[in-house]
Amino acid sequence: MSKKYIEIYKKIKKFHKNITVDGDKSISIRWALLASQSLGISKAKNLLKSEDVVNTLKCLKQLGVNIVSKKNTCLIYGLGINGFKYKSNITLNAGNSGTLGRLILPLLIKSPYKIKIVGDKSLSKRDFSRVMTPLKEMGVNFYPKNKSTLPIYIKGSEYLRPITYMEKKGSAQCKSCVMLSSLNVPGDTIIKAKKSRDHTERMFKNLKLPIKLNKSKNFDYIKLSSPKRINKLNMTIPGDISSAAFFIVLTILSDNSKIVLKNININSSRIGIIKILKKMGAKIKLKNIKIQNGEKVSDIFVKSTKNLRGINCPTSLNSSAIDEFLIIFLVAAKAKGISYFKNLSELNQKESPRLKIATRILKLMNVKVKANENSIVIFGNPKLNLKKKIIIDNYLKDHRIMMMSVISALSFGGVWKIFDPDSVKTSFPSFLGIIKKLGANIK
Repeated sequence: MSKKYIEIYKKIKKFHKNITVDGDKSISIRWALLASQSLGISKAKNLLKSEDVVNTLKCLKQLGVNIVSKKNTCLIYGLGINGFKYKSNITLNAGNSGTLGRLILPLLIKSPYKIKIVGDKSLSKRDFSRVMTPLKEMGVNFYPKNKSTLPIYIKGSEYLRPITYMEKKGSAQCKSCVMLSSLNVPGDTIIKAKKSRDHTERMFKNLKLPIKLNKSKNFDYIKLSSPKRINKLNMTIPGDISSAAFFIVLTILSDNSKIVLKNININSSRIGIIKILKKMGAKIKLKNIKIQNGEKVSDIFVKSTKNLRGINCPTSLNSSAIDEFLIIFLVAAKAKGISYFKNLSELNQKESPRLKIATRILKLMNVKVKANENSIVIFGNPKLNLKKKIIIDNYLKDHRIMMMSVISALSFGGVWKIFDPDSVKTSFPSFLGIIKKLGANIK
C-alpha cells in the first residue's frame, strides 16, 4: 500500500487571523490520570482529542474507570487512590506517548498482578530505565529483569518505601512519575529536580494535596506525602503552547502577517520559545493574562518580523523550549548572523532523533549548519528563498518533524513532498485544518 503524503508548491500569502489551538497535551494526560485517582466525577473542557490522549482514556477504561465524552466535555468517574478494578493478564498500550507510558506506571505500583505495558515502534525504542530505576528503589518489580524498553511487565508491592530522588536531566516525566508514586507510598517522598515543566506540581497544589515546594536557581525541591483521598478535578484545558508555536513561527517568517492565538497556556516552565524568539527580535506580545485552574493563560499577539538576529541561546532556557527547538531553528535559518544552541542531547531521546533529523532538513534547505550529538550552529541567511524540490521521508513518523517541514515549506518556498501527514494526530489533529484556514495551499 502506498504511503500518504502532502505536497506544498508555494509560500503562504499574508494573513490576519484570530485562532484557537487544541488543548494542552501535557495537561490533558495528567488531568485524566489524576482524575482516575479522585473520588467523584471530574470534568474537563477542551480536552485534547489526539491519539496520545485517546490512548490514555483507553488504558484507564481497561483499568475499570468509567469515562464519558460529550462534545467538548469529558467526564471521568474516579475510583480513588489505588481503586482500579481489573483482571489479571491485561495489556496497556501507550501508543506513541512517552508521557502516558511513563506516568501510568506509578499508578500501578500496588498491582497484585503483572501488567504488560506496550507501545508503538517509536516508543519501544525509548529509554524507560529513567523511571523504572526510582520505582524499583521503592519496591516495584519489573520483568524481564534487565530490560529497559517496552514491552515490559510491572508488578506492584504491598511493601512500598519512600525515597529521596535526584532528577538531573530536566525531565518532567521522570519527576512526575515519582510525584504520582507518592500517592501510594507511605511516609515522605523527597525530590530534588532540575528545572522542567511543572504541570504536575500545579495540579497537586490545585487539589490541595500534601506538597511542599522550594525553588532555587537551578533546582526545585519537592516534599510529598500520601493523601487520604483526592477530590474531583474540574478543568478547562488551555491551548497548547507547543501547538501554538508552529503558528507563532509561521507568522514571524511570513510577509505582512498578524495572528492572535487565544487562551494559550503560558506556564513559566513552557515559554522558553517566546523568550528565545524575543531575544532574536520577534514581535510577540502577551495580553489578557489570567490564572485558570492554577495555570497562567494568555492571548498571544504575533506580527511578521523582518530584522531577525542570531542568538547564542542560553542553556537555562533549554528545558522550557525542548519541544519547540525544531521550529526555533527555522527562525535562526532566516536570522542575520550565527545562532548557537548547546546541550540539546535530550532532543535525540524524543520520538525520533530530532536534532539529527532537523540538521538533515536544514541542509536540504541550503542552510549552513554545524552539528554534533549535543549542539548545533546555524548560519542564518535573511534572503533564504528556496526553488528546489525537497522530499521529507523516513523520520519515524515524528509529528513535530512533519509539522516543522510544513512550516518550512510555507515560509521558505520550494516544492515539498512530505510523507506521513497523519502523524500529527499524535499531538495536534487540527494542525493541517488550521493551516488551510490561514490560506495555505496544500495538496
